[in-house]
Amino acid sequence: MTIKPKIIGTGLSGLVGSRVVELLQDRFEFVNFSLETGVDLLNRENLSTTFSSHQDADAILHLAAFTDTGAAWLQRGDKSAPCYQVNVIGTQNILELAQKHNKYLINISTDFVFDGAADGKYTEESVPNPIEWYGQTKYEAEKLISDSGVNFSTARLAFPYRAKFELKKDVVRKLIDGFKSGKLYPMFTDQLTTPTFIDDIARALEYFFINQPKGVFHVVGSSSQSPYQMAQMIADTFDFDKSLIKEGSLADFVASQPAGSRPWQKNLSLSNQKIANLGIKMQTLSEGLQTFKTQL
Repeated sequence: MTIKPKIIGTGLSGLVGSRVVELLQDRFEFVNFSLETGVDLLNRENLSTTFSSHQDADAILHLAAFTDTGAAWLQRGDKSAPCYQVNVIGTQNILELAQKHNKYLINISTDFVFDGAADGKYTEESVPNPIEWYGQTKYEAEKLISDSGVNFSTARLAFPYRAKFELKKDVVRKLIDGFKSGKLYPMFTDQLTTPTFIDDIARALEYFFINQPKGVFHVVGSSSQSPYQMAQMIADTFDFDKSLIKEGSLADFVASQPAGSRPWQKNLSLSNQKIANLGIKMQTLSEGLQTFKTQL
């Protein structure tokens, strides 16, 4: 009997993590470190004790994060609040175990480490400059890991979506629901995002588990487009009524918000050329939506 490589994962019950397990569980043994399995990332003793039972793990996949950007903004500057505690202190605790046990650490980060002011696509060489609290905490976590000397990779994700997951709606399924209910918010024409099909993220992580590349990687889709263009593509794919799609403006939306409201990034267009050079194929939004449709 072939022994499967063991991956310790945090956040394996979430939107991305649960799909990674679904697609790769035949090749890897996953150990879920989460509150659902009695593991608290903020309890160092609990974490260390649980880890000691899995010292034969081949790698650590750190997905767990506080990702509610709106709630994070309300917590800005508060290092005792959940966003900072989970994203920075929780990462620090996982990092210490990776160092102590000499384990390869795959840290999952975000496109929100960028300010959105670039003229073109962000690459891995672009200097992060987060403008809101969620992105700031994730960048602090990135720096902790990169400065630690541990064997690591940081995989930045962007707007992940999948065909089915009841616990949380992603950007694509929210728009599909909007079409079905006949209620769509005006779609920004002056913002760029890089939606990423989660099945592609899983295949990329499979490569990471096996080959253990080092450094920062943009594990994102192969196309960037405005929310307005995204809505058009979803309508084309699922034969929805395009008359429901109204043009909106991020600039106008931001100008209409009260003083002190969270800032928004205009351009979150990321290049995935670095992982493409490794032979990892990431679908465009159009391609991903077609795969999504067949899975439904």
